Amino acid sequence: MSGAQIWDDVDFYFSSHLSPDDDVLHAALRDSEAAGLPNISVTAAQGKFLQLLAQVQGARTILEIGTLGGYSTIWLARALPEDGRLISLEYSARNADVATRNIARAGLDRIVEVRVGPALESLPKLADENPAPFDMVFIDADKANNAHYVEWALKLTRAGSLIILDNVVRGGQVVDSESTEPDIIGTREAIELIATHPRLSGTAVQTVGSKGYDGFAMARVLA
Repeated sequence: MSGAQIWDDVDFYFSSHLSPDDDVLHAALRDSEAAGLPNISVTAAQGKFLQLLAQVQGARTILEIGTLGGYSTIWLARALPEDGRLISLEYSARNADVATRNIARAGLDRIVEVRVGPALESLPKLADENPAPFDMVFIDADKANNAHYVEWALKLTRAGSLIILDNVVRGGQVVDSESTEPDIIGTREAIELIATHPRLSGTAVQTVGSKGYDGFAMARVLA
């Protein structure tokens, strides 16, 4: 049996026992696929992990950068209290339309707002609204701008907030200091920002599973 097949089988075993897709989550993936969205959503196990992090964090407000079809959004929003708030930023109007329908079907549209446009344009507008600091930020958008997204996350959070950065391993390519790929450069810049910023304490974890070899970084805002 190949390593990838073992990863798939183990992922299925864990997900089927600990984080099974319900009808709403399954429909979100189905409709995203039908609309032609890329198959790059988090896995069920990763979605449950994000949900548990938000619950452990006691999050009442979450900022998500990168909505896609709303699958991770649903996992995160389900961790929030009735008066919670989740703002998700999505570049593509088509993706946002699919996500909005998926979120509404999940009964979460009362606490979730999807904003359309380039995140680096949406984030200053959001900051101008002077929102209460977000308790958690999940970054899963274009990787070239990862460091910029971490910087904005710092501006929109408080001491004790949690910042999660997805897809940081890039199949192992993150170690290539001479790479000219924007996704690799942007991810390395974000990791090095977390490592050196006086307001952040972070780590990164490698993962394997049905989406292959990757990982995430996590940082706590210190002040």
